[in-house]
Amino acid sequence: MAANSEPKLISGNANLTLAKAIARRMSMHRGMSVNLVNARVERFNDQEIFVEVFENVRGEDMFIIQPTSNPANNNLMELMIITDALRRSSAARITAVIPYFGYARQDRRTKSRTPISAKLVANLLTEAGVDRVLTMDLHAAQIQGFFDIPVDNLYASPIFALDIEHNFKGKLDRVTIVSPDVGGVARARDLAQRLGTGLAIVDKRRVKAGEVADMTVIGDVSGQICIMVDDICDTGGTLSKASDVLLEAGAVEVHAYTTHGVLSGTAVERISGSSMKSLVITDSIEPTAAVLAAPNIRVVPTAPIFAQAILNIWNGTSVLSLFDNATLVPIYEGMYHRS
Repeated sequence: MAANSEPKLISGNANLTLAKAIARRMSMHRGMSVNLVNARVERFNDQEIFVEVFENVRGEDMFIIQPTSNPANNNLMELMIITDALRRSSAARITAVIPYFGYARQDRRTKSRTPISAKLVANLLTEAGVDRVLTMDLHAAQIQGFFDIPVDNLYASPIFALDIEHNFKGKLDRVTIVSPDVGGVARARDLAQRLGTGLAIVDKRRVKAGEVADMTVIGDVSGQICIMVDDICDTGGTLSKASDVLLEAGAVEVHAYTTHGVLSGTAVERISGSSMKSLVITDSIEPTAAVLAAPNIRVVPTAPIFAQAILNIWNGTSVLSLFDNATLVPIYEGMYHRS
């Protein structure tokens, strides 16, 4: 932390709405105005990215807010070029706040002669001059080990737990948390333990990426309100098919909570026409107009938890404390009232 200095925020173009919301939340916490650093992040005619920072950042503790979502390559390059601009302007520390970490699904070699792109991105960010990374729900937790700098990985499960307690009040005894695949069991188990509910798993077999061949429910969901939890919803195919399978297995209704709403291609139309009653996503990726207009898709904010995490990093205090309800409930005060 720079002496006699406030944390300073700067944003790329990937999710300006979230960046401004984080600044507003930090203003509330600090009791003073916190604004995004005045800068321009533009493209030349040939799409080269150009960054110019209009404020003095020498010796400052800088936080770049930039998810590397679609278009992933453009947003990643923006993040690295902003980092380079700050490093050459003598910023004391640069923290990359990456609400959605792109390329995280390429975390290992699944076949011969394939890359580990998540490791490559980690190397690129470190070499660009990033000193620390703050992200949310990495697709694979081991990606933290790809970095030789500190990585704080926030979790959406505590936020989802508050939302479920609020929206399913009086029904939690009939709720079952469902992992839509075996790989997400740990995430689903954590949420089930927070809520004190049952747990089920949908075992899926893929023929190729984006296409699911067969699904089987492991666990009893008869008469239950099933809530699927996952980190990424891309095409919406897995959640839509899993919803049908759960209803066939006796579930009375199905909902889904997903951290990162990638929602590529016709995903919004698929979700809107599915048997799911609702899909809840966060704003880690800026929602499109189609997402906001979808009748059964709802967005919960991450600005409160990111703002507090940034302040904790700046103050040198624990980020782990944000996973506890005692800390999280006051941060989201006003959204979820407990009687």
